[in-house]
Amino acid sequence: MLDPDLDAPVGGHEILIEDDRIREVSDKPIRAEGADVIDCGGRTLMPGLIDCHVHAVLCEVVIPKLEAMPLTLMTAHAMSLLRGMIDRGFTSVRDTGGADWGLRQAVDEGLIAGPRLFIAGRAIGPTGGHSDSRRRTDIGTRCPCCDALAFSMAVADGQSGVRKTVREEMRQGCDHVKIMMSGGVASPFDPLDSLQFSVGEVKAAVEEAEAFGRYVCAHAYSPEAITRAANAGVRTIEHGNLIDEASAKLMADKGMFLIANLVAYYAMKERAADFGMTGDMLAKNDVVIEGGLRSLEICKRAGVPVAYGSDLLGQLQVDQSREFVIRSEVLSAMEIIRSATTIAAKVLRKEGELGCLKPGAFADLLLIDGDPTKNLELFGDQGRHMAAIMKAGRFHKNTLH
Repeated sequence: MLDPDLDAPVGGHEILIEDDRIREVSDKPIRAEGADVIDCGGRTLMPGLIDCHVHAVLCEVVIPKLEAMPLTLMTAHAMSLLRGMIDRGFTSVRDTGGADWGLRQAVDEGLIAGPRLFIAGRAIGPTGGHSDSRRRTDIGTRCPCCDALAFSMAVADGQSGVRKTVREEMRQGCDHVKIMMSGGVASPFDPLDSLQFSVGEVKAAVEEAEAFGRYVCAHAYSPEAITRAANAGVRTIEHGNLIDEASAKLMADKGMFLIANLVAYYAMKERAADFGMTGDMLAKNDVVIEGGLRSLEICKRAGVPVAYGSDLLGQLQVDQSREFVIRSEVLSAMEIIRSATTIAAKVLRKEGELGCLKPGAFADLLLIDGDPTKNLELFGDQGRHMAAIMKAGRFHKNTLH
């Protein structure tokens, strides 16, 4: 049994599952009359994985292509992408721009095979920022009912505009609010080091999200963007590749989280050009890829908890589990596993319910052919090394028959 709260897997344990929850964990035989008994056969049992930065509806590597995609096709792609995530053992994911309450409900009702979804709705940014991928000849607003790009991203300017947009995302049932604080790789026109939302706009977003009992997560690369976000009350920083010691200390002092996603930059460098990503975008990618591993080391020294994220677009999402191996250059296996279990659960505000093997937690379980603390590649190969995948007490995959 691989309990992320322990330093190593332990043997001789039994777990009792009732309905969708873990009822008992014991190092002695459990008596439960009428229960089905499953022999794990010397494999490793652990909690389901959590990816804190996915984009279920961004089904193209080159995001502006979504402008010509109807919502019906976008949804069909999302169904395939979500199934791939749970096939890899990710039983919960945090979507940071695009997925809406309809997709979440479809998964909850069993209409779509996929992980438990925590949604941001549309990612929000200023005109010309990272969420504004319009072509330069498009100066108007677009109808989100027939344009996948407008459906997944929003543009808001000024404090009143930000308040109205955040309130609308709250009305749409979002679990968190995603805002843009700096330039990005996959957006065509904004410089990477640009500072986007102003302090007043960020504070407006935070105030509205917190009024709804939610929180704000911010796309930010540079120390300046991270510092502005932290001082304005943002709870999590997404990416943070260019973080420095001072901004990391500020994050630690404020109890913030970093969601790193190094694999996205490796995958884009290797294959994004094949799908049409431009040289300008790839040049920005080269800037942030160098800081990726260093950002993990800086945050570890500062005491900033780092959650697991992938942030892969479109056809690159097959690389979702590769993040485990990339991080192993600077972190231990257990540190990385905790990033995708216990730390990720704290980001979701679901500690004790997700990412753990505790009575009362959801019965999200993986059964792995081997010990991932000794070989992180067991998380790879699209779930091939997972003999069973259970979400909320039901098997998504079971090869133990």
